[in-house]
Formats: sequence, C-alpha cells, structure tokens
Amino acid sequence: MADTLHFSLVSPERELFSGDVKQVDAPGVEGEFGVLPKHAPFMTVLKPGVVRIHEANGVTPVFVRGGFADVTPAGLTILAEEAVRLADVDATNLDAEIAKVRSDAADPGDETRRKRAAERLAYLEALRAALN
Repeated sequence: MADTLHFSLVSPERELFSGDVKQVDAPGVEGEFGVLPKHAPFMTVLKPGVVRIHEANGVTPVFVRGGFADVTPAGLTILAEEAVRLADVDATNLDAEIAKVRSDAADPGDETRRKRAAERLAYLEALRAALN
C-alpha cells in the first residue's frame, strides 16, 4: 500500500494484529475516532466497542473491552484489556455464557462474586450486541 499506517492490537493474552493498514476506527471514551496515515499524535482511553481495521482486502472488526490507543509518528498501537475478533465468536456459546454469568450476577450470596459477574455480564452483553 502506498500510504499506510502501521497498526498493532495487543491484549494480555496475545497480539491480535500487526501490520500496515489503510485506516483504523476505534471506540474512544470521548467518541469514535478514525486514524489514517500521518495522523497527529495523541493518546486516549478506549471504551468497550468495535475496532475496525481497514485493510486493502476489507474490514476486520475486533471487539475490545477497553484499553488505550496511542498514535505516534510510527503508527497506532492499541493495548486492549480484552479483545476478540468478531468472526471468532460463536453466538450459541456466547449466549450460554451470558445465561450462566447472569445467574451468577443475580446470586445474593457473595458480594465480590456478584460484582465480578456483573462486570463480566456487561462485557458479554456488549459483545453480543456487537455481533448484531
């Protein structure tokens, strides 16, 4: 590609993407933003949502739970708290996990467990919404 942007998407588990792209759109806490080649440097916090990676052969959507985006003269790096390619998500398994976590979130017993379950449920429901 003649005019490209180097992009890396990293989660704690692995690097999901590294390469040259045409554009990246991401869910910033202050609103959606797009980064093109030669973009001005900035850093921002991400909210849960879909990162869209625009390559020569199409767009790859990746759901992130949150994280940070850093634009430098060298390119864009996203450090995600959790990330998954939408193409890799099995809707049936996701629905089953949502049902289980919803049950845990409603359990009146352990406050810490309920809070963790509620946070996980919010993430899973946002992921489910992104599939639609």
